[in-house]
Amino acid sequence: MTTTYDHRHPAYYDEADLRGELNRVFDLCHGCRMCFNLCPSFPTLFDYADSYDGDVHQMTTAEQDHVVDECYQCKICYVKCPYIPPHEWELDFPRMIMRAEAVRMKKGDDTVAQKAAKHALGRPDLLGRLATGPQSVVVNKSLDVKPVRRLVEKAAGIASERVLPPYARQRFTTWFKKRKASSSDSTQRAERTQARAAVFPTCFVEYMQPDIGQDLVKVYERNGVACSLASTTTCCAAPLLHAGDVDGFLKVAEKNVKALAEDVRAGRDVVVPQPTCGYVLKKDYVQYVGGDDAELVARHTYDAAEYLMKLHKDADTTFDTDFAGDVPEAVTYHVPCHLQAQNIGLKSRDLMKLTGTKITLVNKCSGIDGTWGYRAENYELARKVAQPLAQAVEAAGNDVVTGDCHLANGAIVQETGKRPVHPIQFVARAYGIAEEGEGSGWGRS
Repeated sequence: MTTTYDHRHPAYYDEADLRGELNRVFDLCHGCRMCFNLCPSFPTLFDYADSYDGDVHQMTTAEQDHVVDECYQCKICYVKCPYIPPHEWELDFPRMIMRAEAVRMKKGDDTVAQKAAKHALGRPDLLGRLATGPQSVVVNKSLDVKPVRRLVEKAAGIASERVLPPYARQRFTTWFKKRKASSSDSTQRAERTQARAAVFPTCFVEYMQPDIGQDLVKVYERNGVACSLASTTTCCAAPLLHAGDVDGFLKVAEKNVKALAEDVRAGRDVVVPQPTCGYVLKKDYVQYVGGDDAELVARHTYDAAEYLMKLHKDADTTFDTDFAGDVPEAVTYHVPCHLQAQNIGLKSRDLMKLTGTKITLVNKCSGIDGTWGYRAENYELARKVAQPLAQAVEAAGNDVVTGDCHLANGAIVQETGKRPVHPIQFVARAYGIAEEGEGSGWGRS
């Protein structure tokens, strides 16, 4: 049995070796139980272990796989775990599960439906290019038709009842390039330049909610941050990694790391408005790609609110706190799992507090995390996971709900009918910056 989370290790894809590692980790988790209430994987594991009087080595392969299947890579167990590296027990439950998914993919053990779902959800750039533009109206209306959705579920494994994010008519990069063309230099839009940022929009902002990116650019420019597009706007490839396609992930990740490292060396920090993608650039690229470039990119990658709070806190930079626009008395803020996993604190909350609004925190998982909650076989369990989130949002009673994660915001829409806005959009309205675009995302009615 080998304790390794390194895909380059010779035993990484050895199934017998993996099964031994699952036993080792399951035994430690069963003895600790600190994560009993974090996700379905742990109660399932503990129920199986208890049925064998605590001897996890008696668990069958199918029972082990059941625990693997119910992990949706929220990463919160890693944040809570007392045994993570450099502890002698070297426990990293999420990466162990990703190793199990990688072994499964190498063996070809996925069902036809699972393969279809992973293929469809693992290539958001392909779907985005096909679905955005003038055809977005037809695409979005078609995806509201139940017979069409049932066909999509059969063909691609995406749950027919899951509320899907609509595609935008104009992509964020198209908007950015047109806007830049109207000015010789984007820095002319700011009264001063105190920092330079390369915006890595993510596939969510690029294809589904470009208004987040638009507001980000305007808020940054108001604060003297000259914005450019990152040298790559290709998906971070998280869906491929979470599905176990390590080789596919590496092909994308290596190109992204090289391009983003060039941005950093040119004096630009990388800004990411979506938590999962930010986590990938900061953590997964270092773990899986490695090398000086990956480390450099990780050190200079920031969540959108994190970067603004850095401007506010640093002695050499300033942040505009003149909020003369629309500031509601109170808002609800959903804390995304993948933002917590970055261990940077609650920067979006801190940013919104500067406007004077009162914030109610909701720290409950959405049950989506990556693409797990979109797949038909996980749909009912995902909605069960999301119920405490929905209850907390309703109990808060605020008209305005905010959240950084596009996926979690979709679950909030489905479970409560409330349409969250990104914290950057909240700050833009607080400044009095007007909305633009057709508003294809969750933040519009």
